[in-house]
Amino acid sequence: MTPPTGAWPTDFWRDKRVVVTGGGGFLGSYVLELLKERGCPNPFVPRSREYDLRREADIVRLLEESRPDVILHLAAVVGGIGANRENPGRFFYENLMMGAQLMEQSRRFGVGKFVTIGTVCSYPKFTPVPFREEELWSGYPEETNAPYGLAKKMLLVQGQAYRQQYGLNSIYLLPVNLYGPRDNFDPASSHVIPALIKKCVDAIEAGDETITVWGTGKATREFLYVADAAEGIVLAAERYEGDEPVNLGAGVEISVKDLVGLIARLTGFEGKITWDASKPDGQPRRLLDTTRAEKHFGFRAGTRSRPICPNTATSKANRSPNTTASPSINGPAASAVC
Repeated sequence: MTPPTGAWPTDFWRDKRVVVTGGGGFLGSYVLELLKERGCPNPFVPRSREYDLRREADIVRLLEESRPDVILHLAAVVGGIGANRENPGRFFYENLMMGAQLMEQSRRFGVGKFVTIGTVCSYPKFTPVPFREEELWSGYPEETNAPYGLAKKMLLVQGQAYRQQYGLNSIYLLPVNLYGPRDNFDPASSHVIPALIKKCVDAIEAGDETITVWGTGKATREFLYVADAAEGIVLAAERYEGDEPVNLGAGVEISVKDLVGLIARLTGFEGKITWDASKPDGQPRRLLDTTRAEKHFGFRAGTRSRPICPNTATSKANRSPNTTASPSINGPAASAVC
């Protein structure tokens, strides 16, 4: 059960040196803000132009220069269904190499705590809803995101093995699909909510009366507001010491068809929506059981009653149509609708 108010330590971040990989990305920006609010004044963010986390030498140099007590590993090479289909080898290799080498060097350098951000894409294709952490190994992931999902899941295996053999305090979190302001609107790599927002806004600006959406609309998804995800990650870093994976979600399931209708209304698109059933739906359903997160570190999403909020759509509608968030090797963490 959740400890009473005041039972958790409030000075966890005091005097700690913290590295946040992916801190320049969508989720990372919110994590950095929250860390500073909670007393971590100077978390270090390794930029890809200076530290290529696919290269062991760069990781060693990063740890020599930063000497972290805590690492929050958010960095990922990730995208939506289309990007996953086009880059299965790259997504597998780069995510595996970044995480595996960083964890190996972290235990060699004596890092006190290693927080890995996994992905809901690691769950088997036909996991019973709501997804319980115990079901993570009950089958193979949905085919379009299996290489990415399995690469991330290997970091769970590594963390548990390193805890057993080396005593590394490694924890593993499984956030569901994220949304919110500052998301990536690049059509080549964005996830479902920003992709749909851009599609609607572009249609309005171009005067188009129809938009076409991949799949049948029957698949369901769960979405977690990015600031809530950041809170869950920071709370877990402060409070969770277990070796079992933990879901981070909001507890609300919505069909893609209903999601498209909602985004159309929020953006003001009043035209026709057509479905391209020749394109994949991805995983049939997604909804996480979040009991473990609430029990072990007191996390419960604050926006659970609404799967998307108007300011996400507004943030795109107010931007130049050519403005996108650039993806990078240290970009958004595992938030893909894949």
